[in-house]
Amino acid sequence: MLERSSEPAHGKFLPGTVHKRDAFSETISGHMSEAPATKVVLRRLSGVSPWLRPLAWSLARKEIRGLRAVEGIAGTPTLLRVDREGLLRTWSEGMPLNLAKPKNPAFYRDAARLLAQLRRRGITHNDLAKPQNWLMAPDGHAEIIDFQLATVHRRKGLRYRLMAYEDLRHLLKQKRKFARHLLTPTEKRLLARRSLPSRIWMATGKRLYNFVTRRLFDWSDGEGAGDRFRKDGPAIRDALLAHPHVHAVALSPFSLPARGVGIYAFVVSTLPETELRSLAGRRIELLQPVKALPLHADGTPREDLLELIAMNRLDELEAILTHDPEMRAVVEPIVAERLNLTDRRLREV
Repeated sequence: MLERSSEPAHGKFLPGTVHKRDAFSETISGHMSEAPATKVVLRRLSGVSPWLRPLAWSLARKEIRGLRAVEGIAGTPTLLRVDREGLLRTWSEGMPLNLAKPKNPAFYRDAARLLAQLRRRGITHNDLAKPQNWLMAPDGHAEIIDFQLATVHRRKGLRYRLMAYEDLRHLLKQKRKFARHLLTPTEKRLLARRSLPSRIWMATGKRLYNFVTRRLFDWSDGEGAGDRFRKDGPAIRDALLAHPHVHAVALSPFSLPARGVGIYAFVVSTLPETELRSLAGRRIELLQPVKALPLHADGTPREDLLELIAMNRLDELEAILTHDPEMRAVVEPIVAERLNLTDRRLREV
């Protein structure tokens, strides 16, 4: 029996953009045929390998329960429909923390409010160490997505308290990474105290998890791209930079239409693409010669901007460039000649 929400979305889901792919699902944004102006998100499970499908639906059922439990909490998605295709939910308008890098104390106060509301309902998210699961909305408030590992606790016993503590620690880790100067003495002490189950997990279960995901599935937590970069990235970069007419190289991940993650190379060079490809070999999917790369003040490439271009996420890119007109002059020529125009456009599912 498939579970269904009490607020079904009407019409047919029309896919538009792939945001994430892994072994257990594909996350796609789009709209319903009867509401073209309203963006929604489908976690699609119908394309999962048959031998992984039971585990994928086990994770989906956790997400279904979590989304129903958080209904009405500002900053969380609303479940709209569940069917054989997967889970349909509302779109969360915001930028992931690894791109937003919030430094405003108001964001962290709102994030703490959000966690407090989850605690009142006995919900722990259990995956807030990933900055991609935190969003900063256009008005600056905090949002949480991806309830695939969430737990709804019947009783607020020891297990609940430990898991809620880890959710809080993971928020503070994001705060330490993006706004260290805002940490209070109490927050610093909390960060230094990892719970006993967490220490046990890091010493035992985490190693098994890494073995299964990285050795067996050749996949890592970094949105599926970590191992491709670890294995092939340095060799691709060295091969290109060995040529005297190649001045800089930046690599970014992007979703492949037939599942998996590809590598997109931005190369500062006057050499033609065909010659650059012969240098890089077959280990790369897309290669774009550019006149210049967007850079940080210290001269290192703006990998956040290049990743948005590689993934064709121009709406999020525009939100950043709106506040940085000087960077726009460097980025717009790269956007105009970008090579990934189709991988995120889908046929109707």
